[in-house]
Amino acid sequence: MNGSRNSSLKVINSSIAELNHAVVGCTLCPRLVAYREEIGRVKRRAYMDWEYWAKPVPGFGDGNARMLILGLAPGAHGSNRTGRPFTGDGSGDFMYPVLYETGFASQPLATNRGDGMKLTDAYITAAVRCAPPGNKPAPEEIANCAHFLDADIALLRKLRVVVALGKIGFDAYLNHLRRIGVITSRAPYEFRHGAEYQIPNGMVLLGTYHPSLQNTNTGKLTAEMFRRIFERARELIHHGGAEARRKMEVGPKRRDDAL
Repeated sequence: MNGSRNSSLKVINSSIAELNHAVVGCTLCPRLVAYREEIGRVKRRAYMDWEYWAKPVPGFGDGNARMLILGLAPGAHGSNRTGRPFTGDGSGDFMYPVLYETGFASQPLATNRGDGMKLTDAYITAAVRCAPPGNKPAPEEIANCAHFLDADIALLRKLRVVVALGKIGFDAYLNHLRRIGVITSRAPYEFRHGAEYQIPNGMVLLGTYHPSLQNTNTGKLTAEMFRRIFERARELIHHGGAEARRKMEVGPKRRDDAL
C-alpha cells in the first residue's frame, strides 16, 4: 500500500490473499513503521540469526472459519519476527496448545510460518497489524487498521463467533459493529473474562483476558479458564447458531454464567 487508505480499499475485499497482500504493504502509521523496522534491525540476542519479518502481520487461518480470534497487535519479537499471529512468543505458547486441545489447531506448538500449523474453523487477526512500542497502540493507529478488520470479517462469510482477546480486541469488534450499523453504542457491552453477548446480527461475542505473559504468569488467566472459552465457542458453532438467530431482535444479552 502506498500510504493511502482509499487505494487499499479497492482490492482488499476481493479475497483473503489480496487483503493480506494489502496488509503487508501498509505504511499508514509512521511510528509503527519505524518501530517494527528498528526491532527487526536490532533484534533480541536469542534471535540474532533470524531475519525478522518486520512488516505488518496478516491474518492467519481457515477461510471458512466460523470462529474469529481477535487480538491486540503483534509482539515485537514474536509475530513481528515470524510474520504469523501468536507465533514464536509466550502468548502463542499459551494459546496454541489450547486451540489444539479444543480441535481448532493441528498442533500445539507454533514456531515459524513453515512449521505446518493449520487451523480448522478458526481465523486469527488483530486490531493492529504492526508491533507497537510497549504493546500500546495509539487510538489513531487502531483507527488506521480498522478497515483491515472490516475486510477480514466481510470475507469470513461463515463466521458465527468472535473471541476477543482483551479489552482492545473486544472494543475493536464493537467499533466494527458500529461502523457497519449493527449497534449504535458500545455501552451495553461490558468487557470481562467469560462475558458472552448475542449480537443483533446473530453473531456471538465472547470476551477473555489476553494470553499475555503478564496475565498467564500471574495466574490471572489459567489454561483451564482459556480452554473453557474455546470449548464454549465450539459449542456455539455447532449448536448455538439457531438460538442466536432466534434472539437477533432482542438486543444484547450478557451470559457471564455460561463460561
